[in-house]
Amino acid sequence: MDKNDSAKSVTKSASVAARKFSLQGFYQDVMREMKHVTWPTRHETARLTGVVLSVCAALAFLLWLLSQGFDVILRVVIGGGV
Repeated sequence: MDKNDSAKSVTKSASVAARKFSLQGFYQDVMREMKHVTWPTRHETARLTGVVLSVCAALAFLLWLLSQGFDVILRVVIGGGV
């Protein structure tokens, strides 16, 4: 590699770095990556949304049960009755 090759290499890498940090370069990179995204189908989205909502409801119910159980235990321990 002679002097000219290394100068071209430095110039090319500098222009790539400048493009990476510019808004236009960022937008181009985002659009390039968006072409590789595999989007879920409507059916998959609905099914997974149902799973998330079901798990949230189950955990809310479990936390409510634990809260009620601790409430009863603390009332008995403190002496406030049931």
